[in-house]
Amino acid sequence: MDIEAIKAKIELQQGDITTVEADAIVNSANTDLILGAGVSGAIGRAGGKAIQDECDAIRFVPLGDAVATTAGALKAKYVIHAVSMEIGHFTTEGSVARATRSALRRADELKLRTVAFPAIGTGAAALAPEFSARAMFETIADHVAEGTGLEHICVVLFNEDLFQVFKEALDQLSLQPRPRRGRGG
Repeated sequence: MDIEAIKAKIELQQGDITTVEADAIVNSANTDLILGAGVSGAIGRAGGKAIQDECDAIRFVPLGDAVATTAGALKAKYVIHAVSMEIGHFTTEGSVARATRSALRRADELKLRTVAFPAIGTGAAALAPEFSARAMFETIADHVAEGTGLEHICVVLFNEDLFQVFKEALDQLSLQPRPRRGRGG
C-alpha cells in the first residue's frame, strides 16, 4: 500500500472528540483509568458515569496497552482507553506510539470500521504536539500498511494550533524505514 492510499484513510478534524460519530473514540488514558482532566475528563462528562464505572472495574492497564469500555451516552459504541502515561508522570513519544498501536489493535479486535483519536499525550502528559503527531501518524501508517479492517481513522484536534501541528506532520508522513523507539522515547 502506498503512502497516499494510507493518508486517504486518515482525516484531521478540529473540534470536540466527544461529538464525533465513529464506532469508537480513543481516550488518552492513564494507567489507573481515572477520567480526570482534558480529553478523559470531557469523555467522562459527556459519556456519563457508566464509563468511569467500567474503568473502575478494570482498575489498571499497563503503560502502552489499551482497553475498550462502553461509550455511555456518547455517539460512539466504545471508548478505547489508550494508556500513554502513569498518573503524576509525563509521557514519551515511545509510550504514545505503543498506546496508539494498542488502540488500533483493540479497534481491529472489535471489528470496527471507524475510530477517532485525540492528540495523545499532549495535555496533562506534557508531550510536545509535534512528537505526539509523529508517533501517532507513523504508528497509524504502519498499522494500515500491515492490513486493517479500519476504513476511516479520524484525529480530532481541540484547537487550531494543534490542528496545524498535526496537519504538518501528516503532510510530511512517508513510508521511510524508521528505527524502533526504545522504552524511553
